[in-house]
Amino acid sequence: GHDGGCNGSTHSHEKDVTLKVVLALGKYIEEKYPDIKVLYTRKTDVFITLQDRALMANNNNADLFISVHCNSGPSKAYGVETFLMGLHVSQANLDVAKRENAVIKLEKDYQKTYDGFDPDSPEAIIALSLAQGANIEQSSFLASKVQEQLTSKLGRYNRGVKQAGFWVLYRTTCPSILIETGFLTNKTEEAYLTSSDGQNDIAK
Repeated sequence: GHDGGCNGSTHSHEKDVTLKVVLALGKYIEEKYPDIKVLYTRKTDVFITLQDRALMANNNNADLFISVHCNSGPSKAYGVETFLMGLHVSQANLDVAKRENAVIKLEKDYQKTYDGFDPDSPEAIIALSLAQGANIEQSSFLASKVQEQLTSKLGRYNRGVKQAGFWVLYRTTCPSILIETGFLTNKTEEAYLTSSDGQNDIAK
């Protein structure tokens, strides 16, 4: 929808790349594990609020929540990283969380909906981080496995497993991770992320 996410160095938009990756991921899960029910926050180019993403998981008693993104940064930045809810250990993690949480501001009456949460406030994001909850161990285990696959199997540069205060991870009541699949602002990574082979590799 109107939240395009980050823009690539030439022509791409995060919302398009991530949708293709997630649809491929869901298809692989459904084919390999037919007993697992896959729920998508979106299957088309529509805007879904952060709150509704978390509520979909919670209202359906989900066992796992996966949020897929593309990163942005300096043109030379590259690599994959996987996040779970937790304390910020660097300014860079804080910056990523602020950028991903900023989608809140595209929603009508967001101050009321999110109880005054300010996505630009480091203090507000750190407060989220302190509410790590009971799922951190499983989230950490899954994040490590995902990161290992993306790097050892695909040869992607390893930016590590990190903890940060993402609102959508904080609000889900199940193990949850957020994957930054690469930098659209890096021309080489953009070419990979926008290719069918790259999207399928990541989904696998």
